[in-house]
Amino acid sequence: MSDREPILKPVAIADLRPTQMTVGLREVKEKRKRWRDESKNKGAEFLGKHMIPVVLGPKDRHYVIDHHHLARALHEEGVEEVLVTVVKNLRTLEPDSFWFVLDNHSWMHSYDDEGRLRPYKDLPKTVAGLVDDPFRSLAGELRRAGGYAKDTTPFSEFLWADFLRRQVKRKTVETHFEEALEQALQLAKKEEASYLPGWCGPVLED
Repeated sequence: MSDREPILKPVAIADLRPTQMTVGLREVKEKRKRWRDESKNKGAEFLGKHMIPVVLGPKDRHYVIDHHHLARALHEEGVEEVLVTVVKNLRTLEPDSFWFVLDNHSWMHSYDDEGRLRPYKDLPKTVAGLVDDPFRSLAGELRRAGGYAKDTTPFSEFLWADFLRRQVKRKTVETHFEEALEQALQLAKKEEASYLPGWCGPVLED
């Protein structure tokens, strides 16, 4: 994401276009709480420090490439506008070329809440349309609990979510989250998770 253009401007959250299909609503809830805590005294400062990175696409639409959870949280809290920073201007491209470029830069993640790859046309048109993936919440909580390290790999939490989806029952995540987290902490140490970004399990000597 080099090549950032120094363009900062307020954009209506309702006009932002997602580049992924899901969020972890548990994480959204946490970000809503943080906003409520900070907005009383430092709302403008908070928004100034948390700009949304976007790619400018066809029809001058702003496509969010990070901070989907924050955008959704602010939307649910009634915030109407956020500052965006334009990472790349691709407004002259045809839609198919635009999505091809996004995909090749790892700026999109069109997997649904069951981990299935979907065509880009199935992406929601607004952040309000993002669907809950409980495993994305579990992956986020697992990182905060020290299960793996923060990593710059694009969509690293979704890679962990996909791993956990194959190991932990969805019903457990939805109804007994703490139990699911305990399972996730054990799974994160195993060698079969070693391919994942930020893995910090035990390294066995030969």
